[in-house]
This record gives sequence, structure tokens and C-alpha cells, in this order.
Amino acid sequence: MFLTITTTGTPERPATDLGFLLHKHPDKAQAFSTSYGKAHVLYPEADAQRCTAALLLEVDAVALVRRGKGKGRGGAPDAALAQYVNDRPYAASSLLAVALSAVFSSAMRGVCAAKPELPAQSRTLRVEVPALPARGGSDLVRRLFEPLGWTVTAEPVALDAEFPQWGDSRYVRLVLEADTLTVAEALRHLYVLLPVLDDAKHYWVSSDEVDKLLRAGEGWLPDHPEQKLITSRYLSRRWSLTRQAMERLELVRLAEADDSAVEEIDNAVEAEAETEDKPTPLAVQRREAIVAALQASGAARVLDLGCGQGQLVQALLKDPRFTEIVGVDVSMRALTIASRRLKLDRMGERQASRVKLIQGSLAYTDTRLKGYDAAVLSEVIEHLDLPRLPALEYAVFGAARPRTVLVTTPNVEYNVRWETLPAGHVRHGDHRFEWTREEFRTWADAVAARHGYDVAYAPVGPDDPEVGPPTQMALFTISNPEKEAKAA
Repeated sequence: MFLTITTTGTPERPATDLGFLLHKHPDKAQAFSTSYGKAHVLYPEADAQRCTAALLLEVDAVALVRRGKGKGRGGAPDAALAQYVNDRPYAASSLLAVALSAVFSSAMRGVCAAKPELPAQSRTLRVEVPALPARGGSDLVRRLFEPLGWTVTAEPVALDAEFPQWGDSRYVRLVLEADTLTVAEALRHLYVLLPVLDDAKHYWVSSDEVDKLLRAGEGWLPDHPEQKLITSRYLSRRWSLTRQAMERLELVRLAEADDSAVEEIDNAVEAEAETEDKPTPLAVQRREAIVAALQASGAARVLDLGCGQGQLVQALLKDPRFTEIVGVDVSMRALTIASRRLKLDRMGERQASRVKLIQGSLAYTDTRLKGYDAAVLSEVIEHLDLPRLPALEYAVFGAARPRTVLVTTPNVEYNVRWETLPAGHVRHGDHRFEWTREEFRTWADAVAARHGYDVAYAPVGPDDPEVGPPTQMALFTISNPEKEAKAA
């Protein structure tokens, strides 16, 4: 990755003042370690008339993969290859923005102890980025930079110069020119807008990214015509963070219009007076969705396959229409905890007759599981290695053959919405894979076709318009129940 900043000067205001502003001496080539590789700062030219500072980032591809490592990101067959074969060493992105912040942090803050008068001075600036991903094309580049005082040249890069009929790639050669901006303003514009144009970040976007955006956007973002797009893309389209940032930006705008401090107009409610209801945990929403689906199916005798510590069994016991509930798990420790949770040793005889906990592996056929109305596999399949799924499939759909089967599993696309989940990681250390909605439906459709079931799908939890729900549920029902009853 490569970026240059050039300024011109006069004998009274020499161009080499750029070295003071960037805190990097023009006579030295310097190297700095970053999270993703080594950043080099050098000056191809430096005299009173013209000075150019260059930032070169050498990306460490292995370190980049290791920082994002995690099991089974969707199970895509080309995922491992894509971690190594990509544009990251060459095209400006959030990695270069991170390097800008790390190497030129004082310059971005407008601090210059040696010459305190310099940071506030506007100067002629020229920024060149040879390869910039621009999702939205040259038009978007101009819409982002021109309102900030830049003259923009964004030349599209052909997919292949030998085959012009293939059209343009998503990359542009960018040149920005201005004579009314400070170096600090220029760096802050680049820090925010490089990842916005790439429309991707290569590290986990957490709540502190809102503060980073507002600091770098101070003085220009509240009034930018593309404020919403910039905020959404910078925060990786995480709606909760985007909403938080937009609310704070509106406060800044109102404070500036009223010539007041933000704190003065944001004081309507005392912090301790907030009484906002806590959201229902996803595990509770999942159990409620499963119970509702079982009630709708008319099932009375239910298997909870992979019952864990018995939370679903406990929920089913509260509804008398479920006359027999069997919890199955391979872990005796989990079954012991489930027994304590259910208080089986103190349960009345009538209630105890409705529930049974048994040890068993879902990778093997088990005659004890035959003859039930419904079976539930809630957050189970992702704990199996992919080669073992066919065994579970046959044990449940081929051998046990309940009339209804409910399967829930995480939707890996939704993982970007979890604020505490590091990028590239799955939700639980024991998950062997997590599927996209398309991958889950492909598997479920194939299972239904092989074993004579119909299948429908339902979201569990908030159904995000971009990435879907956090949990996906498949509802299998036997296609020909009359034929099954006669065969039995």
C-alpha cells in the first residue's frame, strides 16, 4: 500500500515544514511496526519549493490471518484461500488508515511542539493513492471528497488493459488537490474515507469506533451531505453503532447552531433516571420460538436431542399438552445438571412421569428414539464435525423419523452485529462451523429430499434486512404422514 502527501512552499514558508507537521525528518527513512505489518516513511523530494512524504505499508499476510483466525467462518470452501490471495498488500484500505493513525497520530491531532503555529496554517496539498478500492466508483469518490474542499481526480483502473471490453475494476487511481486545508484536516479525511470507500474493515468494529469516527470527523462530518453513508460504512453497517453515531452527530450540529456546548443541550434526562427495558436474551427467544412451533405442530411426545442442561425440557414441562418429554445428551455431566435444574428428585409422581433424561449419541441409531411426534435439534449440528453430519442425519431423519423435526443453528452472517465477538471468530469455542442462510437451506433442502420431509424456514430473533436473524430455524414435517402411519 502506498500514499504520498505533497506540499509546495516559499522561502518564507518552506515546503519542508511538512517534516515538522508529520514529526518525521525529511533526511531520514523511518520504519514503524503496526498490527498488520511494517510502515515506512520516506521523502522522495524535500526542498523549500516542494516536499513529498510517502507512506509505504508492507502487509504481513500471515499476521493478518492469525489476528482474524477462528474456526469455521461459514464453512466456505474458498475461505482459507481468500485469506491469502487478496488485494490487501496493494490497495489502500482500513489497514492503511490504521497505519496513518499510528504513524502520524500527532499530526492528525494538529500538534507540533517545535513550531506551534504550523498546524493551523492552510497550505497547498496534493495526495496521491495509486490503488484505491472504491465501491461506488469515481462518482462516489467525488461525492465524498469534493464537499471537503478537494479537487478530485479518480481515474478508474481497467480490469485488464489488454482486454478493454472487460470494463473497469472497482479500483481507482486517486489524486486529491487543495489549497485551503491543513495537514491535520487532510489526514483525518483520509483516515475516515479510505475504509468507507473500500466498504470493509479488517478488524472487529466495536463501540469505541464511534468515538474514533467522531474525533476524526470533528468539524466536517456533521455537515457532510453523505454523512449517513459515511457513518454506516465506517461502522461496517452495524445499525446500533450507526444509530448511536448519528444521534451524537445531530447533537453536535444542534449545539453548533445554538452556539452551545453539547453537554448543555443533552441534559434533559438524568443518567440514573433511565429505565429502558433490557432486551430479551436470544436463548430465551429461541426457546419461545421452539415451544410455539411445537405447539402449532400438535406434538405431544417430544425429543430434545442434545438437551444440554435442560432449559428447553424445563420450558416444555410448563405446558401440559406435552405429555412426554425426553432429553438426550452424550454428556453425563450435562444430564446431571439438567436433573438438578428440573429437581427430578423432588418432582411429584405425575409430573415426573412426563419427563425422562437419557444418555445417547446422535451419531448412532437408537431404537429408544422411535415413535415420537417431534424432535428438536437446538444449537446442536454446529458442534459436530461436518463429516459426521450424515450420521446424525440418518439417526434422526432416517431411523427415528419423528413426524416433525425442528433444527436451529447460528446464522454466521449475523455475527458482524455482535459487538463483543472478535472478527473471524465463531460464537462458541466448540462450534465446528457456522453456516450462512444459503448454506443452511442447501443442507436442509437436501436432507428433506433424501428422507421424505417437507421443510420451511423461520427467523429467530431480530431479522436484520442485510444479514438476517441471529438464529435460523428449519421446520421439517413428514411429507406423507398417512403412509408413514400404515408402515408403522
